[in-house]
Amino acid sequence: MNNQRLPRIAASSYLNTAPLIWSFIHGSQRNAVELFTGTAPARCAEMLERGEVDAALVPVIEYQRIRDIAIIPDVCVGSKSAVRSVVLATRKNNLKKIERVALDESSRTSAALVKIIFREFLGFEPQWKTAAPDLKAMLTDADAALIIGDPAMKIPRDHFRVFDLAALWHEFTGLGFVFAMWMVRKDSVEKIRSIDFAAARDEGMANLDRVIADYPHPIEFSRAEIKQYLTENVVFHVDEEMRKGLVRYFDLAAKHTLIEERRPLDFISS
Repeated sequence: MNNQRLPRIAASSYLNTAPLIWSFIHGSQRNAVELFTGTAPARCAEMLERGEVDAALVPVIEYQRIRDIAIIPDVCVGSKSAVRSVVLATRKNNLKKIERVALDESSRTSAALVKIIFREFLGFEPQWKTAAPDLKAMLTDADAALIIGDPAMKIPRDHFRVFDLAALWHEFTGLGFVFAMWMVRKDSVEKIRSIDFAAARDEGMANLDRVIADYPHPIEFSRAEIKQYLTENVVFHVDEEMRKGLVRYFDLAAKHTLIEERRPLDFISS
């Protein structure tokens, strides 16, 4: 009965979310929520929209698409340089030679981002298709594939040209990029207010060795490489540069009709 009264939250189980959810599984907040993991970011957004959870770590583009939700401030999955886990893989040596792109069906923010990069910054638009995140299958009838999460980090760089989307965004805008944030249904704000998502992040980052040891999925990197990824490639705070990047992204998504309307940012207060 107690579990039924706990706030319900959802997050994907990618490596880049591990520091944000470790506290809820193994740390000081492990009895504070009912956590659903193992789902793709797009599925987390669906759970939030349907009211299956009170809050979720979702692709930021969903803030502009799902009604009656607000953003939990300061905590994100983002990058100020190369993120390594959101990439466009191709056998072409130049982005301007790409004619058809297969988009990872588990991605939404990144799918919109790659369209913005081609339309706004490269000045042309390839054909698009959505596919399961299987690089070999995606490239059978496309010459580039958008892959996100842990699978993106495993792509052999000696077989493919790999373009990092966060690095491209920074090259074109000079700003950081926010891929995902915790969001809450407005009818669940009071239930969620007692959950300290920033403290959960800080606890995860303070216990990175344990976070890495407890990560449930196999990944072909050393602990040192994983720690470097989580401390140098991924950003978990929303500072002014990241906020400006988020606003610019939403502005361009509206410009290129990837969202129906441009809603101002609405953060819940502490």
